[in-house]
Amino acid sequence: ASSPDDEWPEAEKAEKLARGAALKWASGVFYCPEKLEGLGQYRSRETQRNSSIQSRLKSTVQSYLEGVSAGLEQLRSAAQEVQSVCQDLGAARWALLDSADRFQGLQQMRALMAEHVQLASVVQVLPQLFSVHEVFSHTLQLLRGQHLLEAHAELMMMEHLRDDILSQLHLRGLSGAQATVLSYFGGLQELNESLAKQLWDIVGSSLQLVREDPVLFVTAVRIIEREEKIDDTLLLEATFLPPGRPKGWRQKFYHVLQETITGAHFHAARMDAEGPGLARHLAALQKDIVSELRVVKDLMVQCVPAHYNILSVCTATYHQALTSHLQDILREDLDKQALFLLLEWALRVYHSPEMMGHPDLLPEVDVSALGPLMSPELVELTERKYVVKVKASVLVWMQRTLEVEFKEWFREEEPEMDHQGFFQSALPVIVMQMLNENIQVASLITDSLQQKVYNMALEELEAFLGRLREALVQCGKEHQKDRTVPKYYVSYLLAMLNNNLALSSSVSSLHPDTAHREVPTSLRAALDRTQKKACQLLLEELLLDLQPLCLQLPSRKWLSGSQLVSSMCEVIDKYAKDFSRVKKPVFTLLLTESELLVASQYLRALMQKKMVCKSEEERGQLCDRLLQDATQLRELFCGLGLDRSQQSLEAVFALRELICLKDPALLSLEVLGFITKYPDVSDEHISTLLDLRGDVSKEVRHMVLEMMAQHPQVLPESYRPIFSTILVPAPELPFCLRKGKCA
Repeated sequence: ASSPDDEWPEAEKAEKLARGAALKWASGVFYCPEKLEGLGQYRSRETQRNSSIQSRLKSTVQSYLEGVSAGLEQLRSAAQEVQSVCQDLGAARWALLDSADRFQGLQQMRALMAEHVQLASVVQVLPQLFSVHEVFSHTLQLLRGQHLLEAHAELMMMEHLRDDILSQLHLRGLSGAQATVLSYFGGLQELNESLAKQLWDIVGSSLQLVREDPVLFVTAVRIIEREEKIDDTLLLEATFLPPGRPKGWRQKFYHVLQETITGAHFHAARMDAEGPGLARHLAALQKDIVSELRVVKDLMVQCVPAHYNILSVCTATYHQALTSHLQDILREDLDKQALFLLLEWALRVYHSPEMMGHPDLLPEVDVSALGPLMSPELVELTERKYVVKVKASVLVWMQRTLEVEFKEWFREEEPEMDHQGFFQSALPVIVMQMLNENIQVASLITDSLQQKVYNMALEELEAFLGRLREALVQCGKEHQKDRTVPKYYVSYLLAMLNNNLALSSSVSSLHPDTAHREVPTSLRAALDRTQKKACQLLLEELLLDLQPLCLQLPSRKWLSGSQLVSSMCEVIDKYAKDFSRVKKPVFTLLLTESELLVASQYLRALMQKKMVCKSEEERGQLCDRLLQDATQLRELFCGLGLDRSQQSLEAVFALRELICLKDPALLSLEVLGFITKYPDVSDEHISTLLDLRGDVSKEVRHMVLEMMAQHPQVLPESYRPIFSTILVPAPELPFCLRKGKCA
């Protein structure tokens, strides 16, 4: 037999650990000799502690043993009960096996019972089935009398009867019999169509009915809601869906309402797309839409369930229909007034308190979430069309203004004058007013349209100035043929210069932004070209009056003291008085250009090789005459307000110095100073002047020309050319026998 230690190795190990722990504790406690006195106390305390532990262990073991004993007793009892149940189940099994044959007879009874139930159901509905056609007739009478709720109740009853029969047939797989049932209940289709027609007629007249008699409209909505509930129930069951379901009458309600709104306002016969007709049409739309939305908001909303959102539906319908309607109108070839009306109506009026922002509609009606009535692309396209139409209109008006302007030139009276005595006409006022009005009108729509019209206005003004210059040229040509027509040609040219100044000063006011009123470079250049053309025509007129006088110099008669230059001064003074009718910037320009013209014509006359001084005495006379003429002319222009530093007549004084030089040998030095001061003078000019002296040898001439070749001149940027415009006649060939033909 094995020892207890072999059977319980854990107990032995625990005992050893306990002894080791006790020894360790004792050695620690009794390490000091003075603590051995308390050994008895320690022994007594440990003895009591061991006794307590042993008694608790015994109690625990005793309780455990009692529990095990009770458990064993319960197991024995359960085993006996299980054995008893097994015996009872076995007995029941044998009893069932003995009764199996009897259950087969009950199956036939069950089949008979099911058949009895079906027959009972059929018998129960037979009165209803027999009365179907009678109910059909009665329902039809109710519909004709507009007793819609009663008619719909009977219709629902008949549909429920039919659907119940069809459902039973479907469940039993008797689909072949469904055709017979549908044929028997065929009148339901006609009743449904008749009821639906009346409902949609009512919905189509809903806006009028809710004001006059809302009962009929409310009845229609109640019937529609009944049908929606039936649809929802059948779709939820999803076992059998009768024919004609779902009816979807609520969706049809929305569709009919939308079609009614659209058809009443937007499917009318072709309207007048011109300005007045379109204005009336848009005004009518505005009035009708606001009125009808007020009816929907105040009355119709109370007649339908809240989930219909009837006000939002109607608002969206009007919005979408208007969007399509405006697109249809814009496909027509509209005039500028119609295009403006559409832009103003869509971008301004539609959202204003006069229409969708009407106090009676707010805050329930909100079109901000529906998008713009006209898309940005359509607005841009319409604006471009509008600008094209306005451009064509402006072109016609400007052309008419130009024709009227030049027609006035041929009147037998001078142009009108302003309060300062300057000539003017109505042309700049008419043109600027026309352009400014179009820009201001465009500002009522959008900033982009205003900018487009402004750009167009500047382009048309530039083109108008081009046509104005062409008209000036043509009028000038006609005047050259007969200088008496127009009678006041010069006066009207001066008026045109003042008009040009008025246009130039007014152009900047056209700009929509007061902080950026810069005139485009091309337009500024067009204004300058117009001014130059009018000035050129005036100077040509002055030249025509001066030329007969200039042709008489130089000559022996002129040298002897004629009144030729005095006559020139009279002509100049006459024109200067005319020029005083133009405002100062242009007056100064005309005076400067006139002085340059006189100086160049005087010099040109001297260089025509009409005279050569035959003696020193004639040269002296020539110098005196040049001094007198130049001084007289200079004093005239100084008196007119032109400073000596701005005059070109100084060239005559310089030229006189070349003529008056006593020693021809010093000509090279004198000519060098002359060409330095007047760098546009040429060899031909100097050679002609040397010929005029009549005492220059070939050697001196050669020396002078050689010196000029060695000192080429460059024109400074600020230099005003005078000699470059003067052509010197070519020398006659010495071989000519006569002036008619050459040998």
